[in-house]
Amino acid sequence: MNENLFASFITPTLVGMPIVTLIIAFPNILFPQPKRLLNNRWITIQQWLISLILKQMMSMHSIKGRTWSLMLISLILFIGSTNLLGLLPHSFTPTTQLSMNLGMAIPLWAGAVIMGFRHKTKSSLAHFLPQGTPIPLIPMLIIIETISLFIQPMALAVRLTANITAGHLLIHLIGGATLVLMSISTPTAMITFIILVLLTILEFAVALIQAYVFTLLVSLYLHDNT
Repeated sequence: MNENLFASFITPTLVGMPIVTLIIAFPNILFPQPKRLLNNRWITIQQWLISLILKQMMSMHSIKGRTWSLMLISLILFIGSTNLLGLLPHSFTPTTQLSMNLGMAIPLWAGAVIMGFRHKTKSSLAHFLPQGTPIPLIPMLIIIETISLFIQPMALAVRLTANITAGHLLIHLIGGATLVLMSISTPTAMITFIILVLLTILEFAVALIQAYVFTLLVSLYLHDNT
């Protein structure tokens, strides 16, 4: 109980060497490549879900936007699997690190914005100044729109980090409270334990939802620039 509340977010090491790369690569074994003419149930369900998500996400995109299909489906699988990985006991959640989330958000956002300025220059520049803006407000609106554009990757990363971190902290706090209450009041401990189970189920849903939200927002930024 004397453990630091944020100890679970410290980068794990083995013999003094960080093993984050191994942890990040671990979920790849959950998505095996089909090597048979007839797939088993696990691969069939996996391919069906990927196809369903891809159709829903790519339906609004142009031909140029659909070239990002592999990138976006890889992104949602990676974030979802690493979020779920962090719910295992004695594990580490890479997506609780803001630096990692920024490392995903900034290149994807920058790629979408650069594509927009390259292929739709007039339309991209028009976003900085809405039509019918009064002349005295033009400098202020340009500054505001520019700031909002550069805040987009930060918002992506902070949203994912905050949601995953908050859920893990709640599980940690309620789990610690349950252990303490077991020696004080068993009925109260059972109530907190039920809350802990329900919160854990909710965290499984949040892990998948946040992966979808992150990818969907990247998809929307791409749609605005293609």
